[in-house]
Amino acid sequence: MTSRHIQSGTSTGAAPASQAKAGTTRRRLLRQGASALAGLAAGSGALSGFPVIWAQNIKDVVLRQAGSPVAAKPEIGAQASKDLGFTISMQATENVDLLNRFLSQSNSIDVGDVSIVFLKYLVGRNVLQAIPLSKYKWWDQTMPLFTKGVYPDGGEASAQGVAPYTVLYATGPDGQKLAKGPTEWVTGIPTITNADTLGIRPDLIGRPITSWADLINPEFKGKAALNESPTTGVIDVALAVEAMGEVKYGNKGNMTRPEIDKTIDLMTKIKKSGHFRAFWTTFDQSVNLMASGEVVIQSMISPAVTAVRTRGIPCVFQPLREGYRGWGTTLAPMAHLSGLKLDCFYEYMNWYTSGFQGAFIARQGYYSPVPENAKKFLTEAEWDYWYGGKPAATDITDPYGKLMEKAGRTRDGGAMWERMGNIAVWNTVMDEDRYLTRRWNEFISG
Repeated sequence: MTSRHIQSGTSTGAAPASQAKAGTTRRRLLRQGASALAGLAAGSGALSGFPVIWAQNIKDVVLRQAGSPVAAKPEIGAQASKDLGFTISMQATENVDLLNRFLSQSNSIDVGDVSIVFLKYLVGRNVLQAIPLSKYKWWDQTMPLFTKGVYPDGGEASAQGVAPYTVLYATGPDGQKLAKGPTEWVTGIPTITNADTLGIRPDLIGRPITSWADLINPEFKGKAALNESPTTGVIDVALAVEAMGEVKYGNKGNMTRPEIDKTIDLMTKIKKSGHFRAFWTTFDQSVNLMASGEVVIQSMISPAVTAVRTRGIPCVFQPLREGYRGWGTTLAPMAHLSGLKLDCFYEYMNWYTSGFQGAFIARQGYYSPVPENAKKFLTEAEWDYWYGGKPAATDITDPYGKLMEKAGRTRDGGAMWERMGNIAVWNTVMDEDRYLTRRWNEFISG
């Protein structure tokens, strides 16, 4: 695929969390207490939709947020709690269990880190409620890849798989049905995105890796691994199979039954040859497989590559000529949320993409769908490295201060739009999802 070179902006330097703009915001007023609010809201009894009496009660509010370990970070929750005056309680659950928790225990959660793919399962099951766009202040600054399904230059993005644009709009406030185009209601606000590829150990491979086909190249027999999840693993497989010339898909993200059968039959044959060392389900498993050298090429996510590198072990998130597998995550309120807690959620969602969280996840290798806000909380060197594709002007560290990259190195894959502009297919839930899941499970367990 041909990557897109689209300007991602010029850095204006760092702005630490303590240097928030000094204007009088609803968030700040809430924290000043009922007396300040009463003076400002005289004659109306409320300010921006908040009854004055609620300012006395927000300190007791706790929003329970469930998400994957790479999204539900205690440090993000702690900063939000400090800035907002109420408590965000982060609850990390591996993706393999997170969907089941949303479906069966939604009343024990207030806020969900909901992947784009999960929206296909959750919308229509009275798990989530829609968000009125009028409550969200950053929609116009959100990547058009999410809001319109296009790149900043107007070019259409890949619609293979579950493209974010197709699941973000709801038909009404209950959020129980997806709309075919823009409305005033959204199923969630975009919070994290990335373009994924294969992770490799260049020191152990010893040659260039340029194609997804290398994932199933017999040269790496016993040294390859796959993500066990069908929503992502099957896309990696499809990219590899198609790159080998074994199958030509009409839509890799929505296979027909014959395409599923041909793919799984081929992969079963490859598996029986002893090609795969492991099928991983957790972040730590993928890191340990690569760090130990048991595996030299595998499905991987950016923070896992970061984690390997912070151990001083060479690991590359390898750009491939066929393109990337794209994905995204949203922040969404559970259906039971109402009253003060719902209004606190609206405050939280506007805080969430205002910059701190975006900078935190950037240091793991993720992108914020509102990049200009993340930029405010990154140093110029960090912005240029993570988003701009430029050589690092200083040493680059992860969110915890561990050295990840020495000065002078560039990010794998280059600038944001060189990567995000080269998405071949998105993580997916297919029309034949049940059939695919059955066949995939046969492949994994057989």
